[in-house]
Amino acid sequence: MRAEIGALAQDIRNSVALLKRHLVWDDALRRLDELNAQAENPDLWNDAGTAQRLMRERTQLETSVQGTRALERELDELIEFIALAEAEGDESVAADAEAQLQALRDHAATLELETLLSGEADGNDCFLEVHAGAGGTESQDWAEMLLRMYTRWAEKHGHKVEWLEESAGEEAGIKSATVRILGRNAYGWLKTESGVHRLVRISPFDSQARRHTSFSSVWVYPVIDESIDIQINEGDCRVDTYRASGAGGQHINKTDSAVRITHAPSGIVVQCQSERSQHQNRARAWEMLRARLYEAELQKREAAAQAVEALKSDIGWGHQIRSYVLQPYQMVKDLRTNVETSDTQGVLDGDLDRFMAAALAARIKGQDGSDAQ
Repeated sequence: MRAEIGALAQDIRNSVALLKRHLVWDDALRRLDELNAQAENPDLWNDAGTAQRLMRERTQLETSVQGTRALERELDELIEFIALAEAEGDESVAADAEAQLQALRDHAATLELETLLSGEADGNDCFLEVHAGAGGTESQDWAEMLLRMYTRWAEKHGHKVEWLEESAGEEAGIKSATVRILGRNAYGWLKTESGVHRLVRISPFDSQARRHTSFSSVWVYPVIDESIDIQINEGDCRVDTYRASGAGGQHINKTDSAVRITHAPSGIVVQCQSERSQHQNRARAWEMLRARLYEAELQKREAAAQAVEALKSDIGWGHQIRSYVLQPYQMVKDLRTNVETSDTQGVLDGDLDRFMAAALAARIKGQDGSDAQ
């Protein structure tokens, strides 16, 4: 067997060993047996809250155990397949199997990185907000492009996207929008995307075809359940109702059913217009406010370089985390990690994993081995 194949196989074995150490393998198997037994208890759902937490733990642990076992199984099968192909002198089959082995190594590296998603909210769903910066139509169009980019990323990872609020631009794009992304580790991955995103391109709205620079901001915060107690003094909040102003269709009501809540002490503003009634929108907005306040607490535990105020700074020059250049050349570059690519269309179509992985690894390293989130 060639040295290259042996090296790939060893990389995968190393990842498997790390995953098992992280899970504390024998303890994880025992705990999964316990959870499976409890899940079969017909009295479990007498306490819905406890049942949901147990089933969530079971799903996460089962996914981790099965993923690790699948790595081992696929590695053994590929090694055996390659050995047979080489023995028979079938180089094309051996080359195809080696390509599969490389893909398996990349998958193992992703699972290994996910072991870093051990913060108390990393496994949760999340809310994602996009806000256009100064610049009118150009920035509003860029905000809509960003929203599409994250929607495509979520879809590629099998996550569900729920539309919550949208404020349409005057001519094109959006002024702001909020979506909820539902899926395993949604917040853990997307939390590194909070910040200002800069676009450089020839403006389609400029009759003289000049190059424009636009800014929009992204804010990500975790969905939290009732087990996390966040106290809110309603006297500190202003609740406003208004008519939905999105792109139209089924989301738009003829009455003032949309709800906006402003939390005076923190300055946090949340809004929801996706539900049919004001009552439903109000309940969802309070849920979003609790999540924002919880996320603010998590942010306080970060190192100074990751402080929340740095992320909430002006949407403009000097505050961006990533630049997307479409003209005069094509490049997307993360200014925190220096990761870059010339595949701008791929990125805008949701190929963000390389940026998220590098930012997550840098964040973990910057916290001296303990992730505050």
